[in-house]
Amino acid sequence: MTVIGSKSSGKTTTVECIVSGLTQKGFRVGSIKHIHHDFTIDREGTDTFRHARAGSKIVAGVSKTETAVIIKDDPEQTLSSILDFMAKREVDIVITEGLHASIGQRSDVFKIVVARDIEDLRERMRGTTGPILAISGLVAEGNPCLTQVDIPVIDTKTDCPKLIELVEKKVLHN
Repeated sequence: MTVIGSKSSGKTTTVECIVSGLTQKGFRVGSIKHIHHDFTIDREGTDTFRHARAGSKIVAGVSKTETAVIIKDDPEQTLSSILDFMAKREVDIVITEGLHASIGQRSDVFKIVVARDIEDLRERMRGTTGPILAISGLVAEGNPCLTQVDIPVIDTKTDCPKLIELVEKKVLHN
């Protein structure tokens, strides 16, 4: 399942609602966040940085409380690898945030479209193939103009349980 939308539209808030709600109900949830800018969790001078600089394509840092895996590879192959990894860890659902270019046209992935306003929603919908589970984000905050949309409009700030119920019914128990 993916949450797609423009910058500052409410994607992370929507993901937090879903992850928290499903986790409280006992589901094992995995999540993947697409980051548009250059990003690394590694820092020059660390041992893991040195491993990567020496040529390692996958570097894992393991501590008592957390494990980080750094993959120096093609992002499309990396996404597939991460999904395979999560499947082996027996998560019940994987929620991605972003990744519109990779997932927006896939008909086998449920989507929640998040937008800032009506115009932004129109733009997001143009590049998105169903199934669309719901519309959320800033556009859903008490917007009467959306009453004619044939997709559930859910404000996650005020009605997160409704979104969780929809995800359970349509995605997890389908």
